[in-house]
Amino acid sequence: MTSPRDASPIATSSICSKQQRPASVLVVFGTRPEAIKLCPLIQALKRQASFETFVCVTAQHRQMLDQVLTVFGVKPDFDLDLMQPGQTLAALSARLLSGLEKVFSEVCPSLAIVQGDTTTTLCAALCAFYARVPIAHVEAGLRTFDMAAPFPEEMNRVLTSRIAALHFAATEWAAQNLRSEGVARQNIFITGNTGIDAVLSIRDALAAGRLRGMDIPLDPKRKLVVVTAHRRESFGPGFVNICQAVAELAQRDDVQIVWPVHPNPNVKQAVEQALRAKTNVQLIEPLDYLPFVGLMRQAYLIITDSGGVQEEGPSLGKPILVLRDKTERPEAVEAGTVKLVGTDQAAIVREAVRLLVDSAEYERMARLHNPYGDGQASARISQHILDYLPQHAPRPLT
Repeated sequence: MTSPRDASPIATSSICSKQQRPASVLVVFGTRPEAIKLCPLIQALKRQASFETFVCVTAQHRQMLDQVLTVFGVKPDFDLDLMQPGQTLAALSARLLSGLEKVFSEVCPSLAIVQGDTTTTLCAALCAFYARVPIAHVEAGLRTFDMAAPFPEEMNRVLTSRIAALHFAATEWAAQNLRSEGVARQNIFITGNTGIDAVLSIRDALAAGRLRGMDIPLDPKRKLVVVTAHRRESFGPGFVNICQAVAELAQRDDVQIVWPVHPNPNVKQAVEQALRAKTNVQLIEPLDYLPFVGLMRQAYLIITDSGGVQEEGPSLGKPILVLRDKTERPEAVEAGTVKLVGTDQAAIVREAVRLLVDSAEYERMARLHNPYGDGQASARISQHILDYLPQHAPRPLT
C-alpha cells in the first residue's frame, strides 16, 4: 500500500462548483482508534454504487494510524499530515480547522462522517457545520457526564452530538443518552459498534491462519497479563500508582506482563522509570493493530484504560480491569466482563490477584459475551446512509 502521505494533495485554490454534484460522503479521522472503527465502514460504503466515498485522514496520530490503514487496505484521498511533536490541543485544533476547510471545499460532500470523540472528530464536525454539510456521528451517545473524565473526549462527543444530523449509537444505553438530551428519535439508529466488526474479522483471520499475529516470546508456564494506559487524566500521580501496581504484580512468579507503551512522554517516562528493570515485565513499542489483537487473544487478563479494548476484550473472552473511575461504556460492566478499578494501586492489585487465583471468578468474567455488537454494524450504518442521501440532495457550499 502506498504511504498515506503520498495521497493526493489538496488543491487549495479549488472552489465548490455551483452546479449540483453527485452524492458523496466524506469520512474524516485522525487516530488509530478512529481508523479501527471506521475502516470496516469505509469498506462497506465503497461497496455502494449510488454515491462516492472520499477518505480524509488528519494524522493526529501518524505512525499508529498508518498501521491500521495498511491492515485494512484503506488509502486516503486526502492526508493532512498534521501531527507535530508536543502538539497542544489548541494548536492542533487550529491546524485541523484550517486544513479541513480546504478538503470540504474540494469534495463538496453530501454528508460528512466522523467517529467517537477525538479532537479530529470535533473539528471535522465543526468544519462540516460551517460548510452546511450534514454530519453523521458513528458511536454516538457515549457519556460519563463528567467533562473532566475522560478529558477532552467527553466535551468532544457532547459538542459533536449537538450538531450531528445522524446519530449511530452502538447500544440502547447510548441511544437513550441522546434522547434525554433532546435528539429526535428518528435521527438515532442503534447499530452495534463497528470496532467489533474489526476485531471479529481479525480474530477469525488469525484463527484460520490467513493472517499472522505477534512474535513476542511468551512463557507458557505463566499467565499473560497485557497492560495498556494512556489517558490524560491519569498523567502524574495516577500513572505512578498504575506503575506501582504493575510492579507489585510483577513480583508474582505465575505472571508474565507485556505492556505496549504509548509514545506520549508523560506515559513513557513514568513507565520506563518504574518498570524497565523488572525481569518479568516486557515494555515494548506500540503494536500494530493486527499483532495487538493477536496479543489480546493470548492474554489471560487485560488491564487497560482504553475505551476500544473495553469493547474488544469481551469478544475475545478476556476479563478486563479498567484503569478509570468512570466509563462511558457501562454495558460490559453491567454484563460482568469488565470491572472498574481506577488508578488506586491497592484496588488494581487486589482485583488482578483475585482473577489470577480464583478460577470461578475468572470464568464468570471470561465468558464470551459482548453487548456492543455482532459484527454487522458497518453494514447497518451503510444502509442507513444509503437511505438518507436521496432525501437530502447534494447542494453547493455557500
